[in-house]
Amino acid sequence: MREGMREVLKSAALGMLNLWHPKTALAAFRGRNASKAIHNAKLTIVCGFVTIVVLRGSVGFGKFGDPSAWASSGNDDPSSEYFAYRHEQQQKRFLAERGIKASSTPHQWNEGETYSLGPKIIDWDEQRAAWFDQNPGKRTPKPSTLLVSGSQPDACENSLGDHYLLKSMKNKIDYCRLHGIKILYNIAHMDTEMSGFWAKLPLIRKLMLSHPDIEWFWWMDSDAMFTDMLFEVPMEKYTDYNLVLHGWDDMVYKRKNWIGLNTGSFLIRNCQWSLDLLDLWAPFGPRGVRKEMGKLLTASLSGRPVFEADDQSALIYLLATRKEELSEKVYLENSFYLHGYWVILVEKFEQMMEKYHPGLGDDRWPFVTHFVGCKPCKKNSGDYSNVRCFKEMERAFNFADNQVLQRYGLQHAALGTSSVVRTRNDTSRPLEV
Repeated sequence: MREGMREVLKSAALGMLNLWHPKTALAAFRGRNASKAIHNAKLTIVCGFVTIVVLRGSVGFGKFGDPSAWASSGNDDPSSEYFAYRHEQQQKRFLAERGIKASSTPHQWNEGETYSLGPKIIDWDEQRAAWFDQNPGKRTPKPSTLLVSGSQPDACENSLGDHYLLKSMKNKIDYCRLHGIKILYNIAHMDTEMSGFWAKLPLIRKLMLSHPDIEWFWWMDSDAMFTDMLFEVPMEKYTDYNLVLHGWDDMVYKRKNWIGLNTGSFLIRNCQWSLDLLDLWAPFGPRGVRKEMGKLLTASLSGRPVFEADDQSALIYLLATRKEELSEKVYLENSFYLHGYWVILVEKFEQMMEKYHPGLGDDRWPFVTHFVGCKPCKKNSGDYSNVRCFKEMERAFNFADNQVLQRYGLQHAALGTSSVVRTRNDTSRPLEV
């Protein structure tokens, strides 16, 4: 960047010096355009002066006057320094206009502290009840549900990853539209300490506190798809429960198996019990403690490999070690596929289409197909190759999409292709079809 500044200033200086060179001056006065030459000379001097002033003001007086500052900045592009400076000033002005005090350093969690998702709340049920009394119009005959999903804020390393995230989101939107369910898709980090699969916890808590009218929050991973567009979760079955996950009591409470349940698709009630659970769950997730917490979980859960703490293992550990405290409000569902492992399902789709029909939700026609072990945003960093994952994601999406397109007289030519064909001809009396 210093060299670039030198070249600009050198060019401006040379331009002004040349005007006063004897030969240049005499040549200007020899002709009939002497007055015009003087006028042009004045303009050149003024422009050169303005150029220097603007450059000094844009990049900052301190760095202009101190060459060592340019060298230490490590940035060879003057424009990037300029726009970074402008961005910083705009942020300061934005905060000042709103009376917000800017912090010189972002808040970072100290590993010596007990991690928390936010201020402790002990009377959330009472607060919600009072809110409903003040907003009686927000009560609904049927408990309201919000489907929540999300993905990273940045573009995928693998360009196809973004394409399949879009298809997965479209799949969720279709299901929610067909069943009157609200949906929220998030791409913001609510808490930088809780990244990766832990990002769902601060998000769910913030949504609970921001949407007291919502009774159930349904988390669904971005790599999970609805594959039975007709099936509905039997919510009346969970009247006495606050947390519903796909799993097995024996595997969680007796065997303490690390895959005894799955947190890729679960329902959690908006209540004090759930906030308390999140408070117990979250301390396993901050980046600074994940490695040590992972060792604890591996030592405590059967079959778990050695890796950093994950939200699923942490929840199983809590349920197994605090069974008397928590199990009464937890329903481990296995009568239908709230989570279905894709490896054992996708190759059977054609057989399912021949023998069964949507609306079953179980192994005959899985409700949710979850691509556990696939990392569509990464470059072959998952347990399965991206080639295989993308191929089967395409098939799962089209398997579900056929159930949507059927209403419009269309279906995919095959599960492995995005092209569609007609299943019936249009008619002048479409309501009679």
